[in-house]
Amino acid sequence: MRNERRAAREPVGSRRAPAASRYPRPTREELAAAADRTIPDLIAPGLDVLFVGINPGLWSAATGRHFARPGNRFWPALHRGGFTPRQLPPSEQEELLRYGLGITNLVDRASARADELTAEELVAGAESLTAKVERYRPRWVAVVGVTAYRIGFARPKAGFGPQPELLGGARLWVLPNPSGLNAHFTPETLGAAFAELHAATTAG
Repeated sequence: MRNERRAAREPVGSRRAPAASRYPRPTREELAAAADRTIPDLIAPGLDVLFVGINPGLWSAATGRHFARPGNRFWPALHRGGFTPRQLPPSEQEELLRYGLGITNLVDRASARADELTAEELVAGAESLTAKVERYRPRWVAVVGVTAYRIGFARPKAGFGPQPELLGGARLWVLPNPSGLNAHFTPETLGAAFAELHAATTAG
C-alpha cells in the first residue's frame, strides 16, 4: 500500500533536472532582519517521515523556505537517499507532501547559527515536538542534528540512526546535520545516511 501511495504522489515528469529558484536572493539587510522570525511547518497528518531541523537559519526565515541557505545539503541528501525522484529546490518544498514527507524545527526562532540556541530552548522544543507528533501521527520522525537531539531529549550518548524509544508513538531516527558547516560529512556520506532511513521506512 505504501508503494502505491508513493507512486501516486510522484508527479508526472518528475525526473527532470532541479529547477532554479524563482525567488531573488535576500539582501544582507533582509537576512539581518530575519533573526528571531519563525516560518510555517510543512506538515500534514499521517506522513511517512517528518524531518526535524534544529531551527531556521536566516535564509530560511527571510525566504519562508526550509533549509534554504545555499550550501545546505538537505535537499541533495534527500534525493541521494531515495526520498525524491529528483533534487527539489527549496522553492518547491510543498512537493514533499506529495511524497509523504514534511519538515518542522526543534526550535521555532531563526538564528545565524544553531549554537546560538540555549539548552532550555532545545528542551522546550523537544516537548513541543512531542505534542506535534502526537497530533499529526507521522510514522517516522527524523531529527537532523545529533547534538541538538542529545540536549533536547536528555540523551547524551545518542548516536546516529534508529533510536530505541518512540516519540509520540512514532519511530525515531537521528540524521547528521546537513549544514555546509558540518565538515564531518560529505555529500556522499550524507546521502548514504538518508538512504539508511529510507530503507527502514520502506521495510516496515
